[in-house]
Amino acid sequence: MVALAVAVAWLVYLARGALLLVYVSVVLAIGFSPIVRTIERHPVKRGDRAVPRWLAILVVYLVIVATLTTIGFLVIPPLVDQARELWTRLPLLLDQAQTFLIDRGLLNHRITLEEAVRSAPGTGTAVGTVGRAVTGIAEAVFGFITILILTFYLLIDAEALFTAFARLFPRETRPRVVEVSRKITTKVSAWLNGQLILAGTIGSTAAIGLYLLGVPYFYVLALIAAIGEMVPVIGPVLSSAPAILAGLSVSPQTALFVALFWIAQQQIENHLLVPKVMQRQVGVSPVIVISALLIGGSVLGIIGALLAVPTAAIIQVIMSEVLDERDRAGR
Repeated sequence: MVALAVAVAWLVYLARGALLLVYVSVVLAIGFSPIVRTIERHPVKRGDRAVPRWLAILVVYLVIVATLTTIGFLVIPPLVDQARELWTRLPLLLDQAQTFLIDRGLLNHRITLEEAVRSAPGTGTAVGTVGRAVTGIAEAVFGFITILILTFYLLIDAEALFTAFARLFPRETRPRVVEVSRKITTKVSAWLNGQLILAGTIGSTAAIGLYLLGVPYFYVLALIAAIGEMVPVIGPVLSSAPAILAGLSVSPQTALFVALFWIAQQQIENHLLVPKVMQRQVGVSPVIVISALLIGGSVLGIIGALLAVPTAAIIQVIMSEVLDERDRAGR
C-alpha cells in the first residue's frame, strides 16, 4: 500500500500540469452550471420544449466571445494610436528625464538609446528570451483552448458524471452528497459573481481617477483595468503599464501620479475590497481569503491565486459537513 501510494503521488506530480487544467475546467463548469441550467429551463417560443443543453452552453460561450470581441475593438485602436504618439515623443521625454537627473546630480552624462541598449543586461540571450516567450504564449493559448473544450464537455455530461460520482458513496449517504454538491455549486457560482463585482468596481474607480488626472483614453484604460482584475497578481500589474504610458504622454508628473494611484487602488483592493466582497458573496472569512490567496500564489503562482478562493470555499463546505456529521454522531 505504501509503494502504491508513492507511485500514485509520483504519477500525480508528473501529470500536475494536465490535472491543473482539469481542475480549472471543473471549477468553471461548476460556476457556469447555474447559468446554463437557467437558460436550459427557459422554454423555446415555438412550443413548450426546453432549450437543449448544448445550445444553452453555446449561448454562454457566445456571450463571452462577443464581450471579449467588443472590448478588443474598443481597446486596440486607441492603444495603437496612443503607442504611435508615445513612440514619436519618446526621444523628447527621455531627454527631459535625463536633464532632470543631471540637474540633481543623479546622472553624470547623457546616455543615447544605442548605448542604453548595448549596456542593457541579458542582450546576448535575446534570441533565447524571445524563444521562451513564444513557447510560453503557445502553451497558454493551448491551455486556454483545452479548458474551453473540457469545460464544455463537463457541462454536457454533468448529470452522468455526478451520478457516477455519487455511486461511490453508500446509498444512505447519497442525499448528503447531493446537498454538499449543491452548496459547492452555489459558492463557486457566487465566486464568479464576486469576480465580476470586483472587476466592475476597479474599472469604475480607475475611470474616475484617470479622468481626474487628465489621462487620455481613460475609458479604455479603465476597461483594461477591469479585465486585469480578473487575473490575480499579474493582471493589475499588466493593466497599469498602458495607464502609466498614457500618463507619460502627458507629463512625467502625471505618470508618477498614475503609478501612485494604481498602487493605492491595488492595496485597498487586495486588503479590503477582495476579502469583504468574497465574504459577502461566497461566505468565506476575510482571514481565509487572504491566507488562501497567499498560499495559492506561492504554490502555483497566478493560477493558484485565481483558484484560491473557490478552492477554499469547497474545502470549507466539505469540512463543515464532516464536522457536523461528527457532532451528530457524538450526540
